[in-house]
Amino acid sequence: MLTLQNQSQLALTHVRSALARRLGQLPRGRAWEAFAARLDHHFPRLFAELAGLYGQRPDFVPFLEELVLTAWQGWQARPAELRAQDAQREADADWFQRQTMLGGVCYVDLFCGNLQGVIDQIPYFQELGLTYLHLMPPFKCPPEHNDGGYAVSSYRDVNPALGTIDDLRELAVALRKAGISLVLDFIFNHTADDHEWAQGAVRGDPARKDFYYLFDDRSQPDAYEKTVREIFPDEHPGAFSQLPDGRWVWTTFHSYQWDLNYGNPAVFTAMAGEMLAIANLGADILRMDAVAFIWKRLGTACENLPEAHALIRAFNALCRIAAPGLLFKSEAIVHPDDVMKYISPQECQLSYNPLQMALLWNTLATREVNLLQQALEERHTLPAGTAWVNYVRSHDDIGWTFADEDAIRFGIHGFDHRQFLNRFYVNRFPGSFARGVPFQDNPATGECRISGTCASLAGVEQGDLHAVQRVLLLHSVVLSTGGIPLIYLGDEVGTPNDHRYLEDPAKAGDSRWVHRPERVDALYAQREDTGTVAGRIHQGLLRMVRVRAAHAAFAGNALTGFGTGNGSVLGYQRGLPAQPVLCLANFSEHPQHCPAIVFSALPEAATDLLQGQRHPLRGGITLKPYEVLWLDLAGAAAAG
Repeated sequence: MLTLQNQSQLALTHVRSALARRLGQLPRGRAWEAFAARLDHHFPRLFAELAGLYGQRPDFVPFLEELVLTAWQGWQARPAELRAQDAQREADADWFQRQTMLGGVCYVDLFCGNLQGVIDQIPYFQELGLTYLHLMPPFKCPPEHNDGGYAVSSYRDVNPALGTIDDLRELAVALRKAGISLVLDFIFNHTADDHEWAQGAVRGDPARKDFYYLFDDRSQPDAYEKTVREIFPDEHPGAFSQLPDGRWVWTTFHSYQWDLNYGNPAVFTAMAGEMLAIANLGADILRMDAVAFIWKRLGTACENLPEAHALIRAFNALCRIAAPGLLFKSEAIVHPDDVMKYISPQECQLSYNPLQMALLWNTLATREVNLLQQALEERHTLPAGTAWVNYVRSHDDIGWTFADEDAIRFGIHGFDHRQFLNRFYVNRFPGSFARGVPFQDNPATGECRISGTCASLAGVEQGDLHAVQRVLLLHSVVLSTGGIPLIYLGDEVGTPNDHRYLEDPAKAGDSRWVHRPERVDALYAQREDTGTVAGRIHQGLLRMVRVRAAHAAFAGNALTGFGTGNGSVLGYQRGLPAQPVLCLANFSEHPQHCPAIVFSALPEAATDLLQGQRHPLRGGITLKPYEVLWLDLAGAAAAG
């Protein structure tokens, strides 16, 4: 029996022969030589991942031939400047680990009007220090029910309200010249129901009929739903929606988002072509949407299956061949153990950090740092060549994704604690400073998630005395714990909830639109005026961004926990051993003292990088309400 390696070598020989046959002969020139070298290097990994998914099919080798042809066509179409950038990033694989990396995210229409408006905002992005800009999906989608762009009608066209595909290319070039990496979504779990593939499947087109999960009756859907959970129970029960002709289609999310059937290898090839087209527009990073759901297997939850990881690794290997400078960022809002499984140089080099995000809000509500400190010390470390994307909140809701087994170590019962957090953040708990809105409130299960801008959840909306400090505190943690910090644009000037979404029938049923407000020009006009809330937030955030960018201690992911001796004060060190910085954050509205004993192994005094104030350590430190300190221990040792 042939080994996997021998099978791979044999398949590669077939693939090369097929390419020569399809193209008349194998190409010549530097472009082909570079492609062929990467094909030889990465094909064994691509083969291994795909063999586990499709290797028993009689059409497996022809599938590989078509896939590699797709990769070659993608490489041929790749602009010269992107090929040059590929070479630079292959030589500097940790380019995204620098402390100067700072992300922003926005909806094009809500923040900039259209794609030309994004170009106009580049000077502001540079003022803020952005080196990474994630645009919510700008692709063509249904005009009304489109899940904020996550129901894609065509990956090759831009939403006409935003501009054209040429505008998107122009924007990518302008961002690249400004030193800002463009991040776009690869929405590969589903398409919109009006996508040409979906319409072909409904008509019974032989080339498309197996692109989706279509069933004539409820027998198979009922079998799957014995083990599959509901994601959007407010909209439709279960995981399937019925078509007008009586058939049922798999719709994990909204009824107009049809799940793609990756059991059909033609779907993988088709989506590979779409992925490379997006990469060739000038995207530096692809946000891999809904990664947990992309493979289905009867009798399972159809989430986080091994085959899902194999699919992503196969897409990754294909990119190393045809777009080697491209990075993947996983969006997996699941159990912390499962989040980690998507992160590796061979799968997703970047990952959202949903645990840290959820625990930041948990810590604000409880004033206890226990779960957040535990997460930093036990769940923060990542493989080499990867990084977290840390964020205070996103375009999505806030779900309480901490692990129950972590919580019980502190005597915290997970279900009950989530109920408390839900009540607290929708202002159903006495003394709450938050003004959030429930999302997918399910009375039958008691489950709920939270919508709201950072400002409204932190107390700005109700004029709370400590609201500005809370906003800055949250951002200080995402800026100082490693990886790429991500700011939802608008939060940096304290934009509150926008309830006008209720006036739009297409949005009124989705409370997440409350925290997707339009850019408020009046707040941006105040951003330099520290007599305003917007100015205090913006200037405080800018100070942290600039300090971080100037200190190599904040590069990379490495972090060491620091016990502060106070249950309301978070502590950790960055830059060990050469450039140590001790970060302390008081999550209470009261002054909190950290005793002298916890600083006994440190220098006698250290200077706060943020305010320039020198702090003696031998007598301990008292932090003001919601105060943050970044103590320069390297400078203190040198001074001593």
